[in-house]
Amino acid sequence: MSEQGDKLRELAANKDKEEDIKEELTDEVRMSWLSNQLIDSHEDISKNYAQEFNLSLTDAKKQLNTFPGDYKIDNVDIPTLVKSLRKHRRTLKGEEKINFTKGITNLIDAYSDHLDSCVKSIYWLAPYEKPFREMGFNEKDLFKLSKLECGEKRQELVDILCKYWENQLYRKGRPYNEKYSSLSKHMMNNKRAFRKCIKSINVNPTLKETLDDSIVKAVCEYPGISARQIIDTLPDKLRKRVSHHMISKSAARLNIGISNEQYYKLPDLFKKDLYSYCAAFIDSDGYITMDKGHNPRVGMVATGDRGKAFLKELHKSLGIGKLVLDEKSPQNTRPVNRLNFYSQSDITELLNKCRPHLRMKGPQADVLTELIRMKKSHKKTEWYKPRCGELFNLMKWYNHGENPNYDWIKYSIDIENISKYESNCKMSIMDELEQIGGN
Repeated sequence: MSEQGDKLRELAANKDKEEDIKEELTDEVRMSWLSNQLIDSHEDISKNYAQEFNLSLTDAKKQLNTFPGDYKIDNVDIPTLVKSLRKHRRTLKGEEKINFTKGITNLIDAYSDHLDSCVKSIYWLAPYEKPFREMGFNEKDLFKLSKLECGEKRQELVDILCKYWENQLYRKGRPYNEKYSSLSKHMMNNKRAFRKCIKSINVNPTLKETLDDSIVKAVCEYPGISARQIIDTLPDKLRKRVSHHMISKSAARLNIGISNEQYYKLPDLFKKDLYSYCAAFIDSDGYITMDKGHNPRVGMVATGDRGKAFLKELHKSLGIGKLVLDEKSPQNTRPVNRLNFYSQSDITELLNKCRPHLRMKGPQADVLTELIRMKKSHKKTEWYKPRCGELFNLMKWYNHGENPNYDWIKYSIDIENISKYESNCKMSIMDELEQIGGN
């Protein structure tokens, strides 16, 4: 009987061992998957995680939320406890003091292991553990980071860590000189920015913050939602306290656009980098051209209510241009909305600020910049009219050069001379003339 019992115990032990190995491999696969994800909101990561591992959204969130509980003894946190123990150690002597010190050291080591577990449990932060450990943190900071669900805030923190790490790598091995000092200063600024960012994290949001988050979430999930529908999506504790007026007031503050009483979340680039967004809009859904009278024209086009909300907010943010809304489309589809720029001063201001960000229509912007400068100060030169014609041909080429069926003969354009027109730029000549005139 004893031999059979030993065999049963051995089989059970082997089975437990296999299950442990299987669980370990599963965790390794999951951590590997998480490490390859883009920095995103907790909600989006949870949805992707649930889909990848065939889990419910609730189970996915539980598996991602592995942050250990508070490490306390008799409801006292470890740093406070260590401080009081060290104070008590002053009253001890001899062997008793030595043993007491070893106990404190063991407690500190255990607490360090706990903090390591906390850092590793924050899945989006774990790949940046090395620079993060140099930021200086405590258990309260880790708890805040574990509760951080906003994708943008996560990206901001990771961006700071990457900049710190980059500066540290550049500084490594350098002699102590001006460059070393500059890099050290940047690293110190990165640390301050990281501390400031953590300080701004609020794990216990106010009623107003909860309302703002709920409104943004509803608008992002259901573009074109009405105020009434937003209210219907709110939790019970908020729904009874909110009015249509409060929704519209919050929308203005949260960069949410309104068109025909429908709400749309506008790109945050409106606030972060307005002209970068404008450049991207012009590249994709805009135009840079000139008419037959050699007048410069720039515009952006968007369709539907969402596009209308975007252009209205863009017009408001830029403070220039002419807004044309709800034009009938040639195909009788959704209404067309335009933000047009006709004034030379408006176009100059827009192109000067957008030019560094343009990826596709940069040459067209350069043509208009040269044209406007000629119109402003060099109309009486002998080369003004011929050059205007060349710029008109260049603009046609830049806008339609990839179209094999374009009718170049209609505008009397010899495409063999395009390189000649490009090399005949008058910008340097205008520089010289304006310098002589200034002197």
